[in-house]
Amino acid sequence: MNKYELALVVSAKIEDDARVATVEKVKEAITKFGGTITNVDEWGKKRLAYEIQKMKDGFYYFISFESASEVPGELEQSVRIMENVIRYLCVRQEA
Repeated sequence: MNKYELALVVSAKIEDDARVATVEKVKEAITKFGGTITNVDEWGKKRLAYEIQKMKDGFYYFISFESASEVPGELEQSVRIMENVIRYLCVRQEA
């Protein structure tokens, strides 16, 4: 099992319920593909470094999980098509 961290930027223009549902959907995708979530770190609303899709702010989440090496690719495919996710990045953490 490898350790990974998924950085997720969710749109600030949506309601709180929709934002929470989006993060839950990502967490469900991780477990569906066989990963185990170890930590979810919510940073809250922050200003983006540059404007994305005419948005200046976004909600930042960092989800740490353990999984097999093929899970991040499958996860990125499902996160890529979520309309409320502005940006994402999945990186492997060194031991």
